[in-house]
Amino acid sequence: MAIRAYRPAHVERLAFIRHCRALDVPLAEVKRLLDFVAHPDANCGDINRLIDEQLARVRARLKSMRALEKQLAALRAQCQAGNSAADCGILHELVAAAHGEACACHGASAKLGSQKGGRS
Repeated sequence: MAIRAYRPAHVERLAFIRHCRALDVPLAEVKRLLDFVAHPDANCGDINRLIDEQLARVRARLKSMRALEKQLAALRAQCQAGNSAADCGILHELVAAAHGEACACHGASAKLGSQKGGRS
């Protein structure tokens, strides 16, 4: 097995890419950032916009994840330990939602077809 020897510039470039990816920056945007590294005289306004867009994506995902957390907590509150599966409130809610009925985690907005032949 051969061991690769990288030049310091390559190690720095790989570390830059790894750091950007740790910040969940898409590869296409990492490439754009590398272009700015290669052209240090370029205006950094585009870099600011690129990071602002990434920040907006992260904030949108966080908002979505907080909503998901609330939905799961509402669903979890439907069942206490010790019930049989037949009496499990979580399963009842999931089955009701599958029939187009409102469930505890989505409320009345989750009526997925109750107007189109869902259970009455």
